[in-house]
Amino acid sequence: MPYAHHGSVDIFYETFGDPANPALLLINGLGSQCISYRGEWCERFVARGFFTIRFDNRDVGLSTKFKNVTPDMGAVMQALRDGKEPVVAYRLGDMATDAVAVLDDLGIDRAHVMGVSMGGMIVQQLAIDHPDRLSSMTSVMSTTGDPDVGQATPEAFAILTGPPATNRDSAIARHLEGNRTFGSPGHYDPDRLAEHAAEAFDRCFYPAGVARQITGVLASGSRSEGLRQVTVPALVMHGDADTLIDISGGRRTAECIPGARFEVLEGMGHDYPPAYWDRWIDLVADLAGVTATR
Repeated sequence: MPYAHHGSVDIFYETFGDPANPALLLINGLGSQCISYRGEWCERFVARGFFTIRFDNRDVGLSTKFKNVTPDMGAVMQALRDGKEPVVAYRLGDMATDAVAVLDDLGIDRAHVMGVSMGGMIVQQLAIDHPDRLSSMTSVMSTTGDPDVGQATPEAFAILTGPPATNRDSAIARHLEGNRTFGSPGHYDPDRLAEHAAEAFDRCFYPAGVARQITGVLASGSRSEGLRQVTVPALVMHGDADTLIDISGGRRTAECIPGARFEVLEGMGHDYPPAYWDRWIDLVADLAGVTATR
């Protein structure tokens, strides 16, 4: 299995397609393993002319776990309220450098980079910290870290911060509950979702990593000022039915990045059902200037 290395952190990744084609690096959201970018979706990007790469963020899937650090969300939030530096295992900047390590391991100088939710935050940080490694950036269903935008509804927030699952059945049930609450309301498919949740559980069930990722996001603060200096070609997409990260987060992201294109995906929530894949791929390919046919 291929791994990239960032210091003591090992990052698992997989590739699809011809390495001679423009690279597209896909970055996952909170607690999400790389298989959330379904293989058939990755192959559709390949058919459009991309060399497609997916990887597990640190603390999830087959990548390194930070088992020696106990996450304390309450302490992090109190430190932020007090204007102090919170103590966390890592921040978004570290996760962005993990993505660079994947490109380095593949010998890729520049890539088109796309991230969803927390993955969009990592993409934003990449564009701020490592603009020389990006050919373009796409931030989806994400936000800037500003507290006045991109907030969850009380119902969605309760699921996000509720007690984690403890076994396979409860992990599947929790995934279904989340999608009923903040997924795309017109595309709820319990059989498909249950199959994917079971696959993710069997591959790696590690809820402690999710808590550490949350504290890393909280400790990273706002990216708005940094985004105003970004010159990388940018696409921002957001569903207008997203109740986990309100669409105001996407609008703020696009407003901050000079020249960014903002696209509203009508009826889409905080998920990416197959019904949206074709339009999604078209938008990313258009940004990248990739013109291969399907």
